[in-house]
Amino acid sequence: MTAKIIMFGNQKGGVGKTTTAVNMATIIAASQFKTLLIDFDPQGNSTSGVNGNKKSLGSYDWMAGQSGNPIQSTYIPHLDLISANMDLAAADIELLQIQNREFVLHNKVLELKEKYDYILIDCPPSLGLLTVNALTASTHIVIPMQCEYYALEGITHIMQIIQRIQGGLNPKLQLLGILLTMYDKRSTLNQQIANDIRFHFQQNVFTAVIPRNVKIAEAPSHGKPIILYDVKSTGAISYMDATKELLQRIHTQKAA
Repeated sequence: MTAKIIMFGNQKGGVGKTTTAVNMATIIAASQFKTLLIDFDPQGNSTSGVNGNKKSLGSYDWMAGQSGNPIQSTYIPHLDLISANMDLAAADIELLQIQNREFVLHNKVLELKEKYDYILIDCPPSLGLLTVNALTASTHIVIPMQCEYYALEGITHIMQIIQRIQGGLNPKLQLLGILLTMYDKRSTLNQQIANDIRFHFQQNVFTAVIPRNVKIAEAPSHGKPIILYDVKSTGAISYMDATKELLQRIHTQKAA
């Protein structure tokens, strides 16, 4: 099986992108699929989220062609990690000097596609060369989106970028959907924005919604995904539902 490569991207920070990548990677791995999580954000929060080692060879060294194996095993069965730290911030500048700079990650991932069932990429909150590399390397994209006004403003821009990538650098890229995060059902504004998004993007919005949940916020400080921190919490159940839907969407797109 050739790996499905799923990137989690949004140019706005604080929308639950890393939390979604870490938890979905863990849940997919718990389903006994061989899974690789690539931390492609210089902040390295995905690395911390699975208690990875930021000082080992990571995504920056891998992109730069340094010798050595950047893949770490994690304490989570079936889940491997390529870590990130602030060194990766230099890659956005260094990539400018490289021919075919948009395809560096694509070429690296090619070497791993036969070793995994799923490869998940957590991207930085920007539309720089790191994110363009992820868009070019991926087969699918998920857009986590907080239910607030500024996030709604930015979603059109993200869609335009995806269409440009599909029209040139990566015609095979497929949108899996927009995942609503940090949803507060008591908030009239949250309800209104969620309804607006579903009206405009229809089937491109996940049915599952990730609520605001204290346990989701607490889990990273323990170096654990939510399903290992409190599997019975509302947050854990929501992420399990969203991941099940993600896998169904991949299967449906493939069948189509």
